[in-house]
Amino acid sequence: MAEVRNGDFFPEDEADQAVVERDPMLERAEREAIRIAEALVFASAEPVSENFIADRLPRGIDVKAIMHRLKEDYAPRGVNLLQVDEHWAFRTAADLSFAVRKDETEVKKLSRAALEVLAIIAYHQPVTRAEIEDIRGVQTSKGTLDVLMEAGWVRFRGRRRTPGRPVTLGTTRDFLDHFGLEELRDLPGLDELKGAGLLSGRIPANFNIPLPMTGDELAEDEDPITQLDLEELGLLTPGGEADE
Repeated sequence: MAEVRNGDFFPEDEADQAVVERDPMLERAEREAIRIAEALVFASAEPVSENFIADRLPRGIDVKAIMHRLKEDYAPRGVNLLQVDEHWAFRTAADLSFAVRKDETEVKKLSRAALEVLAIIAYHQPVTRAEIEDIRGVQTSKGTLDVLMEAGWVRFRGRRRTPGRPVTLGTTRDFLDHFGLEELRDLPGLDELKGAGLLSGRIPANFNIPLPMTGDELAEDEDPITQLDLEELGLLTPGGEADE
């Protein structure tokens, strides 16, 4: 155990000594890394990837450790540093959202159908349109999917290896960012949905909430979307030009 004698600090063992005598060069490098990371995230309108940040930090710096230190620094402030699927962004503290809300801004609410479809995609992805309709028990209009895609919350993932090769759907990083989720596993579970009053009190005994998958990797029964697929879906014009 370390002790103080005559106002001076004397570590008893090597571990204490290592703490007291940290390499000043390393400390300076870490402080500079924190400043660089802070500037990179602050200057970006979109969440910034850890790889992008790591490429711009001094050599040998642990980017994850730096980002978590910066996150702790901002935790009590009016602006928080949030992690979104291995990306980082500054966002207004959740408890202060009322203070920055603009009353004149028109809030467009999603229809019940759009909310149902979004929830199904989030929990069941990768999922096809036919599978969504099977879960909901009604047909899903193209307009409902268009609204979710225009919001940037839903995307085409791939094509299922089944007859007709239907397109599979999944959520985006913007979906996680908008709803304040670090990853899909942070979606509310059965107990949380019950507590929020979002589920009926009379739930079938065998009812369960699927555990969402994580990552952007394709499933075993999915093929990647090619340029020809994008042209077929109307996302690219023939020749590869983006269809605006």
